[in-house]
Amino acid sequence: MRFPLPPSRLLGHLALAAALLAPCAAMAEPDMIYLVRHGEKAADGNDPSLTPQGRQRAQNIATMLHRAGIQAIFSSATVRTLETAKPLSASLSLPVQQYDAGRPEALVAKVKALQGPVLVVGHSNTLPELVRLFGGAPGTEIGDNEFDRVYQLVNGADGKVTTVLLTSLPATP
Repeated sequence: MRFPLPPSRLLGHLALAAALLAPCAAMAEPDMIYLVRHGEKAADGNDPSLTPQGRQRAQNIATMLHRAGIQAIFSSATVRTLETAKPLSASLSLPVQQYDAGRPEALVAKVKALQGPVLVVGHSNTLPELVRLFGGAPGTEIGDNEFDRVYQLVNGADGKVTTVLLTSLPATP
């Protein structure tokens, strides 16, 4: 016949279980983070929409990432970034979560608490800082007429981040 564990022994087992599970809790960070700039934008207005070329690029990005296992999509609150995120959001039935581009640390903390691949849509002047905050290497400055850069940040088991620069499919008319 077995008797319940005495309280002191039960606490010892719980402490051991917590110690064994602690590394798993620390690994909650997504294994892959994709960061893209919005597609080509119209030249007029304070918050312009995407051009037909930009909408095609957004669709190309959705095609590129459709099978990447994306679990969350984040976009700044501008029309052009939301429109860039929309095709992937629709194809995966995932909501687009808006973030404040002026508070990149808050976005990084939120993303790091997630598991699975994540997409972040931003701007030429915000993506390099986000890449740095996630532990990656942003490379050269993003030109005002550059819309095809895709950062793939791979979080290694050793805690190091590998930055892979990809190119989104060319926009076609």
